[in-house]
Formats: sequence, structure tokens, C-alpha cells
Amino acid sequence: MRQKRAKAYRKQMLVYNHTFKFREPYQVLVDNQIVLDCHGSNFDLVKGLQRTLQAEVKVMITQCCMQALYETNKQGAIELAKTFERRRCNHPPKEPKPPIECLESIVCVNGHNKHRYVVASQDIDTRRILRRTPGVPLVHTVRSVMVMEPLSDASAKVSSAAEAEKLHKGLNDPRNAGIKTENPQTSIKKRTKQPNPLSVKKRKTESKGEPKAAQDTEPVASNTKKRRRKHKSSTTEPQGQEEST
Repeated sequence: MRQKRAKAYRKQMLVYNHTFKFREPYQVLVDNQIVLDCHGSNFDLVKGLQRTLQAEVKVMITQCCMQALYETNKQGAIELAKTFERRRCNHPPKEPKPPIECLESIVCVNGHNKHRYVVASQDIDTRRILRRTPGVPLVHTVRSVMVMEPLSDASAKVSSAAEAEKLHKGLNDPRNAGIKTENPQTSIKKRTKQPNPLSVKKRKTESKGEPKAAQDTEPVASNTKKRRRKHKSSTTEPQGQEEST
């Protein structure tokens, strides 16, 4: 059962990571009741959260929940809560709010879990209210066993809508994957500007060969004409001298 539970929790956290952008270490808000229960049953709260979420955690508690612990006069639970990071709730210490109202005001910001908190609470009413906000993982203990609740209806609707949007756009489209691609028009222009290397070589050899052939033939023709004229003049002069004699 432990392996099946761990596998199910891993899948749930993957949904929170991909859909709601959760990142490690996870910020876990605890209330006064779960601190009291874990201290009373000698249950290690931090290690239990790490095993359940299968990642590093940052345990936090609000000032209102600390005031609720001070009212119980349980010194051991108070000392345990002091080791956690204090989360400012901006509520006056002299007039603290009930833990359920304090946690709701921090987690639900404009209808969303803006700061991506994991809530560990033993109060049923607190968990019932936070189920309405999408993207809130809820954790509680049952007989010294830490349990993470399945996806709420609000979280499941957001996750299914995100998956449907990905399928509608097309997963193979590189623009949806964040890969930079060239504009097809610019790519076509670049291809038309670049000639075929084979055709370029052929044109260079033909253009170089033709003028060379023309240059070679012209001086040869001029030399032959000059030689012929010289030969004629040399042959005619002796004949004129012989006739005169």
C-alpha cells in the first residue's frame, strides 16, 4: 500500500508542478491543530511532509496559529512551532483571527493559490473551504499516517482545461513548446538569395574559359598577318633589281 500511495502522490504533485507551477522546496503552511496532534503522538511532522510530498519542504506557520498555540499552554508544541518559519499574515497580534480565516486569507488570493502553498491542517472545515480554491494540495494525518487528499473538483477542472488547450493547439507545434523558429517568409527569401553551389562553380569556369580563348586567338591572327607582309616585301625587292640589270 505504501508504494501505491507514493505513486499516486507523485502523480498528483506532477499535476501541481505542470499546471499550477509548483517548485521545490514546497512551502507548507501548518495550522495549530496538526502541530498539537503530531507532538502528542510523537510524529515527526517535517519528515512526514517530506515523505508524503517526496521533496524538500519549507514548513511555515502564521502568527494567528501561533497565538492559538499559546492559548493551549502546551509548551512542547509551542517549541516545535517556533522551529518553523513565521509567515506574516498582517493581522494584529492583539486581535488575532481564527486559524481557519487566517489560512483562507493567505492561501486564497483573488480566487487562486497565488503563492503556491501546501496546507497541512487537521481541521475539516479548513480543508473544506480550501478545496474551493484550485491548486491547493491538502495534507492531514490519520492515526499517525500522513495522507494527501486527491485533486479537488476545482483543481481537476483547471488541469483538464489546460490539457485540452494543449491538445487543441497541437503538442508538435514548436511555437507552443517555446522553440524559436524562423518566419517562413524570411526563410524563403534567404533560400532564394543563396544560389546552388554546383551552378555557381559551373558559371565561374565557363565565364573564365571564354575570354581566355578569345585572348589567345586574337594575337595569333595579328602575328600571322605581320609575318606574311614581311615575307612578301622581302621576295619582291630582289625581282625588281634583277629586271633593272
